[in-house]
Amino acid sequence: MGTKINKEWFDELSSGAPTPGGGGASALAGAAGASLGMMVSNLTVGKKKYAAVEPEIKEYLAALEKLRDDMLELIEKDAEVFAPLAAAYSLPSSTPEEKAEKEKVMASVLKSACQVPLEIMGKGYEILKIVKELALKGSVMAVSDAGVASQFARTAVLGASMNVFINTKTMKDRELAEEYNAKAEKLNLDSSMLADEIFASVEEGLKCR
Repeated sequence: MGTKINKEWFDELSSGAPTPGGGGASALAGAAGASLGMMVSNLTVGKKKYAAVEPEIKEYLAALEKLRDDMLELIEKDAEVFAPLAAAYSLPSSTPEEKAEKEKVMASVLKSACQVPLEIMGKGYEILKIVKELALKGSVMAVSDAGVASQFARTAVLGASMNVFINTKTMKDRELAEEYNAKAEKLNLDSSMLADEIFASVEEGLKCR
């Protein structure tokens, strides 16, 4: 199901070790957002007041469980793709042959290093779309948790985008780099707008204005 998150993991995150880093932390935020969405779902299922929407809520619960587990797997994947990237930067480049080989390896590992955070971003956005529905249809007793979930999911998306941009910055294939940048920028925009919408709706309801 993915890495076990405990104090040791946070000790590693806070150390000078290269992994885990911002990408793994972003995926962890996504897992937290999905888990909170599951909490809202579980507090809704079985309640007579929400019987009409229970089939939908159960679907959201199953989808969020999968997304949570995916995010936990991506914590490990993010660390895994960094190792070959770090090694590639250390390859020799004294001769034309070495430079050509290094560029070839760098192109491959940079592509992989972009794909993982883009996957985190895409799954974070999927979590947000479900959380929006839960904020509207889920138990009012847990609506604040839906608001918190939206912010964790937003963090997953925007945080992971930093890993995309730092890697596309050094890509020689500028066409591919701009393709990745465009995907990340759109996910950032769409996710921020959706997270703001959810948070504003929840906040308004909580303040009873």
